[in-house]
Amino acid sequence: MKQNHFVVGILAHVDAGKTTLAESILYITGNIRKLGRVDHGDSFLDYDALERSRGITIFSKQAEVKLKNHKVTLLDTPGHVDFSAEMERTLQVLDYAVLIISGSDGVQGHVQTLWKLLKHYQIPTFLFINKMDQPDTNEDALMAELQKRLSDKCISFSKDKESEDFQESIAMCDEILLEQYLEGSKIEVIQMAQLVKKRKLFPCFFGSALKMQGIEEFLDEFENLLVGKEYPENFGAKVYKISRDKQGNRLTHLKITSGSLKVKSIINDEKVDQIRLYSGTTYETVPEALAGNVCCVTGLSHTHIGEGLGIEVDSIPLVLEPVLTYQIILPEGTDVYGTFLKLKQLEEEEPELQIVWNESLGEIHAQVMGEVQIEILKSLIEERFETKVEFGEGNIVYKETIESTVEGNGHYEPLRHYAEVRLLMEPSERGSGLVFDTDVSEDILDKNWQRLIMTHLQEKKHKGVLTGSEITDVKITVVNGRAHNKHTEGGDFRQATYRAVRQGLKKAKSVLLEPVYEFQLEVPSEMIGRAMSDIQKMNGTFGLPETDGEVSVLKGTAPVINMRNYQMEVIAYSKGAGRLFCTLKGYEPCHNSDEVIEKSGYNSEADVDNPTSSVFCDHGAGFVVPWDQVDGYMHTSSYEKRMKKEATEVSSYVIPPSIDEDEINEIINRTFGANRKADSDRPRVVSSGYTEVKRLKKQDAIPEVLLVDGYNIIFAWEELKELADANIAGARGKLMDILCNYQGFRKNIVILVFDGYKVKGNPGDVIKYHNIYVVYTKEAETADQYIEKTVHDIGKKYHVTVATSDAMEQMIILGQGAHRISTNELKEEIVIMNRVLREEHMEQTKKTGSYLFEALSDEMADFMDDVRMGRREFHEVDMVKEGN
Repeated sequence: MKQNHFVVGILAHVDAGKTTLAESILYITGNIRKLGRVDHGDSFLDYDALERSRGITIFSKQAEVKLKNHKVTLLDTPGHVDFSAEMERTLQVLDYAVLIISGSDGVQGHVQTLWKLLKHYQIPTFLFINKMDQPDTNEDALMAELQKRLSDKCISFSKDKESEDFQESIAMCDEILLEQYLEGSKIEVIQMAQLVKKRKLFPCFFGSALKMQGIEEFLDEFENLLVGKEYPENFGAKVYKISRDKQGNRLTHLKITSGSLKVKSIINDEKVDQIRLYSGTTYETVPEALAGNVCCVTGLSHTHIGEGLGIEVDSIPLVLEPVLTYQIILPEGTDVYGTFLKLKQLEEEEPELQIVWNESLGEIHAQVMGEVQIEILKSLIEERFETKVEFGEGNIVYKETIESTVEGNGHYEPLRHYAEVRLLMEPSERGSGLVFDTDVSEDILDKNWQRLIMTHLQEKKHKGVLTGSEITDVKITVVNGRAHNKHTEGGDFRQATYRAVRQGLKKAKSVLLEPVYEFQLEVPSEMIGRAMSDIQKMNGTFGLPETDGEVSVLKGTAPVINMRNYQMEVIAYSKGAGRLFCTLKGYEPCHNSDEVIEKSGYNSEADVDNPTSSVFCDHGAGFVVPWDQVDGYMHTSSYEKRMKKEATEVSSYVIPPSIDEDEINEIINRTFGANRKADSDRPRVVSSGYTEVKRLKKQDAIPEVLLVDGYNIIFAWEELKELADANIAGARGKLMDILCNYQGFRKNIVILVFDGYKVKGNPGDVIKYHNIYVVYTKEAETADQYIEKTVHDIGKKYHVTVATSDAMEQMIILGQGAHRISTNELKEEIVIMNRVLREEHMEQTKKTGSYLFEALSDEMADFMDDVRMGRREFHEVDMVKEGN
């Protein structure tokens, strides 16, 4: 599916003329009849009352444009730094971008931030240098600045396209083209278009949007340099915005990334009611939206920004995020929690707000980019919810991470519930965020449970234990877990997972992180000493100053908290000649962590919403185990223990898919001792009677190997067959547990074999499950073939028995010198084994006097029996009579 519909974003620093350029494009292409102006408050795209009153773009808008040969959806994005998160979300659905630069101001700090974002999202970019009608604007000087500060592949398209200088400039952008150019080939437009698509060429145009200069030339070249895109046939879409129309209908803004979307389609169990194509304030409803289009959908109530719908869409983490958090102060008498629920609607539309209800303080907090956004939010809340709010003093948004690798363990087992989770938590690179993975066999923990744990890891922002701040830069891997066949519910794994994360954080050495600015400070050269001294006082770092004429430039990093108000200070001491450009670099270890931690007053043990403890069960009642004692109560093996076993046992002597006699010898020696007799003269005792099993139990261990055809057993035993019909993995696990008990009784080597021959590319696998070996055969190798080969290799030396009811298999086994036992005979042995174990347990219990009644006098025992049967009530006076 090929489409020539393009989504193009317009980006700029505030006041560079971005909305004016969009207006000019719409007017020239005939999409609007009247040319509006931002300063007149009648522009086509800045139609919101807040935008018109302030003269800035606050919300991203779209307009449909018909060029000569293509259709384009223009997305006008906010230019002010405080609304850059809205702009960044839009970048994720762009095919191309047009970056507007003010000819009178040149490359400002926010322009460089935009350039980094365009590189991050790999968006092909055109540059339009606006306001060239103003005095003191010089095209050559601006091109030199663009090539120095942005890229040397910024090429002016105002030159003659046939000139040698222009052709050479284009050729220098690509080595292959350069070779062709040197051989005398002319560079064609299609080749330039491919360079633009690959971000190897950034065409630059000059003009004045307000005076309609250079717009038509720009549009002609722009259309010639567009390259169509191939889309897959199956439906896929990317949600980039949530909003509400004047009637309060929830709108999901999305780009169709493949296939098509039709009205009445079902997405995540919800029906699409309308598909709207907006252009300014108006829209048309369409029955279908094709790949490459941006549209709004009604009827979806659970979508969220950044979500991929349909076939999987690559998700790129956002770069920009707020670094300040504020308390939202409500009028006296306001329903605080009710208002909180209303404000969560705003969080749907602006996810970076992170509206949080602090239950202990009874306060609502939000993360905000800056003062201008605060003013807009106050107006928006008053308009939408009829509530006048104020914002308290801003605080820095801190984060936490860990320094060393730990295992976090969580268990949740109140009565009739069960889930256990083990997580390996490793520190990762700065800026990597949280990364999730699994490293546990499906035979240990079913795939469905693993997916559920991953869902719970991803569904919330996990709190650290130092200040309660969000954790980041940690890789969390699911390494073990357990569910109960009857009692486990989905919510159980949520509890176990959350507790495992918190317990791991308590065990690890946590590190507090603070946001850090990357700055560029330009001051008169005579003031560079003052600037360097200031940065040092702010715990910042910088390189050697660069001098450019009478101006010196200092580049470095410094904590956000120390640079918050430094812009005003620079303007004051430089008398307006200095400029400070700051962009968020990321998070680094906090320079005053002890002070911040103490001031926060956070107590991880008292945070009831994020417990560090686990819940275990004993005698039918749940009890809480503190985090530092949880490891001793866990039911599954630790990751470290599992790795050691794999290193020392499985890798050294577990029977691999290609079994040989030396491997079996090693297992026999390790299991029974190197000097035990292992010849085949000693008879194999297959007990089918009760006394025979008891006699065998008391004999010295016989070095014998039992090979079990797994699926043959499962479908022969009725209880396992019923379980397999519902869950084959559960049936496998049940059989493995049964054979573990059997091996513990018989002290033999048990090898359980499952077919894996239908799995394409399967190399085969062998795992040690407790005290037995489980083999999954490789591609094109059945369990029968594996068992026959193993019997052939070891059958003449060891006591090999095969459990199967396959008649042909039994004949082959006997011919190889091994013994056989049917599925029914094996089941009979296991039943008898369980009976023997129960009797021995009862005998041992009687010997130790652990029965309560046996330790009492006859009179007291009769009394307690009456209480048990309900014939008498238990009162303290009865105990007193007995002298207790």
